[in-house]
Amino acid sequence: MGIGLSAHGVNVNRLPGWDKHSYGYHGDDGHSFCSSGTGQPYGPTFTTGDVIGCGVNLVDNTAFYTKNGHHLGIAFTDLPPNLYPTVGLQTPGEVVDANFGQEPFVFDIDDMLNELRVKTRLQIINYPTPDHGQGQWQAVLHKMVSTYLVHHGYCATAEAFANSTGQGFEEDLNSIKNRQKILKLVLAGRMGEAIELTSRLYPGLLERDPNLLFALKCRQFVEMVNGSDSEITQNSNINQTSVIQSTKAYTKSSVNSNIEEMNMNNAMNGSTEQQLVNGQIENDVDMEENVINGMKNNTENGYQNNDLNTNGYKCQNGEDVDMETNNVSQIQQQNGNCNMENISNKNNKKQLCGGDKQAIEKMLEFGRQLYSQSIHLRQQHGKNESNKKMLQDAFSLLAYANPWNSPVGWQLDPQQRETVCARLNSAILESSNLPRRPPLEVAASHARELVRLMSHAGLGACGFAVVDNIIQY
Repeated sequence: MGIGLSAHGVNVNRLPGWDKHSYGYHGDDGHSFCSSGTGQPYGPTFTTGDVIGCGVNLVDNTAFYTKNGHHLGIAFTDLPPNLYPTVGLQTPGEVVDANFGQEPFVFDIDDMLNELRVKTRLQIINYPTPDHGQGQWQAVLHKMVSTYLVHHGYCATAEAFANSTGQGFEEDLNSIKNRQKILKLVLAGRMGEAIELTSRLYPGLLERDPNLLFALKCRQFVEMVNGSDSEITQNSNINQTSVIQSTKAYTKSSVNSNIEEMNMNNAMNGSTEQQLVNGQIENDVDMEENVINGMKNNTENGYQNNDLNTNGYKCQNGEDVDMETNNVSQIQQQNGNCNMENISNKNNKKQLCGGDKQAIEKMLEFGRQLYSQSIHLRQQHGKNESNKKMLQDAFSLLAYANPWNSPVGWQLDPQQRETVCARLNSAILESSNLPRRPPLEVAASHARELVRLMSHAGLGACGFAVVDNIIQY
């Protein structure tokens, strides 16, 4: 019996190792055969009951064998790519049972993988840099760290780091602080204030980039629904009502036609349940405010593996979070210990626009203006699928009595603010003739792309060169 590897097209009527591009370890004499009929002494013989393993190290292109869990050493070196496992039998009635990973291996392969992982990491970390003792490489690293801190507005940290390394800033310190103020407003959901401050500190920036302004306005609409935007929070302490009462009170007066405009001709991504119809929202469902704070969106667009998640949010640190509904009690969410209990109404429920009538009126009026702006953009600059989807997703929140617990509720996750925040930050920097992305992020992206190209080229070391893991090392 022979166990080994063969390239495509090798004669399968002969034991592995006897022909070109064929490699084998034979049990009758314990010899290894490397593309030749002449074997070399390698290991012990093997017979009935023995477990023989054959492994290929794609990092250094070598092959090794194991017998009953014991490593026998390297058998072949300089192996070509694209080899296939091969077993050759000579005696009639011989039976072999192959394990390609469907069962645990007798040999402890994990220790070997960890060793290769550490070895690859050390090669990367200890790779020599062309410094020549002049300190230039260290200066480059300091510059990359400094520009990263400045880019993201870590003003105090950047200033302290610059003082300790003797560097200066390309950007004025006041400009960094101004950007920091704007970014903090965006990350806090106070989009109206962020837009106003951007227009005041960087006049003409948003006018020159109407798509960016539209993205900020769409996010402002989402924050209005969430009750986070300053346009809403100014009125959130008065006239607190339920979602249904607030919406009905407003729509009865004047907005049946406007609601149809807000729905944008069925722009609810194909979902028809709990829709806003003739100014009314069915199935009133309220959520306590503490459900949203500190929660992490566990789905993309509210879905995971084509199944709708229980509420689209993931509990952190295993804490219990209560959510109110009118009809559901004690439903345990799959991720975390989230219980939905049938409990009495409280003043701190999470409500549309904070439950304020005037805020809901203001949100609907803002939505009409946003829709008009989208039409104007399309007429001036042509169709933009990204803008279209952004608007549809935002308006779709109104199709649900409880938008936080809906297929489009992922938009209300505070983490979703980061995308538009980064986009605005890059635009501000570019307007000041500074890079849109810091060199450190560019270098990391470049490294990830190189690892991807290594994989396509069949370089096995890329399997252990995970950029994010090395950065955290």
